[in-house]
Amino acid sequence: MVAEDFFARFVRIFQAEAETLLAHPDSLPHLADPRLAPPEMVRYLARWIGLPGLDADLPDDLQRDLLVAGAAALPWRGTAHGLRLLLEGYTGGPARVVDGGGVHPLGEEPDDDTAWVRLEATTPGRLTQDELVELVRAEVPAHVRVELVVGGRTVWPRPEEGSR
Repeated sequence: MVAEDFFARFVRIFQAEAETLLAHPDSLPHLADPRLAPPEMVRYLARWIGLPGLDADLPDDLQRDLLVAGAAALPWRGTAHGLRLLLEGYTGGPARVVDGGGVHPLGEEPDDDTAWVRLEATTPGRLTQDELVELVRAEVPAHVRVELVVGGRTVWPRPEEGSR
């Protein structure tokens, strides 16, 4: 089997991975720690949990902070609590989330519109307003109308674009 080209190449893949792990056994437990992991691993972990907007252009400490915020919000994704956690993590300040949703007994659902959410933050943090808008729009379910207020000023929907 060693003479077979395919087999030799196939085994080399696993050998290369094993050598990588064996070369750094002391650091292995820390590779998934956002505070200690190499910057490339931080970006990989962010992609792995579906966080948008982490790239090498951002300062390392900001990438780490965003990963921590995104990971904390992940179990609550799609909920008002999760949006608040994510917004606070990305902006570095307090956030408020008000929505029209809720859980209601069968037959007691409200007749009026419940597919809306209003998110309020005092500052966009170290993100631009456009980056913050894209983050929020990626996290809110597609059928829900979004209003994003930063520093008391509505930044989404933009007046020229209408609502989502």
